[in-house]
Amino acid sequence: MKAWPLTVRGTGAVVLAGVSLLLAGELGVVELVYVAVLLLAAVAAALATLYLARRSDAVARAFDPDVATVGAECTVTVWVALRGALPASQGRWSDALGPGLYGRAEGVFPATGPGSADRTLELDYRVRTDLRGIRPVGPLTVVVTDPFGFARRRHVLGGRTPLTVTPALVPLAGLRGLPGEAGGSLHSATHQLGQGSDNLIPRAYAPGDSMRRIHWRSSAHHDALMVRQEEQESTPDATVVLDRSLHRWEREALQTPGADPGFESAMSACLSAVARLVREGYDVATLDSDGAALGEPVRSGDEAGIEELAIGLATLTARREDRLADLRRVFGTATTGPLVVIVGRFDEQDAATLAPLAARATFPVLLAVAPVRRALAHAAAAGWHAAAIGPDLDLAAAWERATGWAGARGGGDRVAG
Repeated sequence: MKAWPLTVRGTGAVVLAGVSLLLAGELGVVELVYVAVLLLAAVAAALATLYLARRSDAVARAFDPDVATVGAECTVTVWVALRGALPASQGRWSDALGPGLYGRAEGVFPATGPGSADRTLELDYRVRTDLRGIRPVGPLTVVVTDPFGFARRRHVLGGRTPLTVTPALVPLAGLRGLPGEAGGSLHSATHQLGQGSDNLIPRAYAPGDSMRRIHWRSSAHHDALMVRQEEQESTPDATVVLDRSLHRWEREALQTPGADPGFESAMSACLSAVARLVREGYDVATLDSDGAALGEPVRSGDEAGIEELAIGLATLTARREDRLADLRRVFGTATTGPLVVIVGRFDEQDAATLAPLAARATFPVLLAVAPVRRALAHAAAAGWHAAAIGPDLDLAAAWERATGWAGARGGGDRVAG
């Protein structure tokens, strides 16, 4: 249903014109007819100027940054292409914001003069992003009135533009005191072959090898071109597991991103842990509790890979199946590098289920959003570095208290309260 096109002043003018015509007939005053015709003509001219003066052919938006983060601000720039043969009066504009976006998305829509038609108008404002997911921005609404204030027109311009909002990335402290064999590539040793004549392991020359790598002594001995063995480096792996079982989260976590605060805390912890391990020098895999990948593995030091994983996590929701027990099958009996497991509701039975995994990881970390009774203490007794996290808890502080035990020796519960 369209809004009434006349303002209070315009409606009053029409009513006054009607009354004037009625009184002109009753009283026989011809001048009242002139007044009525003049008022109606003014209102008609006002409506004509609004519908003929200006129109828009295109609306475009851009975001800075292109991908927003929960809790951060984003600048929205809107370009409006104006097309019209006549000048138009000033108005007001507003841009519709989807759930989880907050800001002053409104302002003055400037008037166009006689020589200013066929131009592009730029509008900008800032929004704060409070919910993860794909959030719509738009359409743009412009309300303009004629110079006399008799009529108004409401333009709905363009459509919706999706803004991707990723989980909050919290800076986490480094892993202190890890032994060398558990550390990332920043700590790992480099195995170099071909250093000197005693430990040289040459191989035959292949097309494309640099002539600088030819080892002439070995070539003379083998009567064929030989090159030094390439330097071999080993980058250790780490794994971050996010358990998405609906059994451990609120039902809203299954329906839409950003709806369950506890699940959002886990999403933030997942991304933040991956970023910390990547910067420590690990190649990091992000998995569900059944071993399914939640994104592409992120190589050591790959900041772009962290951003790509964040975009993939922007639309992630919970799932119905409870597959936490499958973690033991996923890792089998092999020893793995650092292992970070993030869960929602966590009880003593879950602690018993995960207990064997602690001995197979060089550094096992367990982060629970809703631990039950002494479940974290049971996990710590099995070897986990356990901590409680959640919407009302400081993730960075919980991580530091838990991982601060990395260099500890001896007994005691490793639980960050």
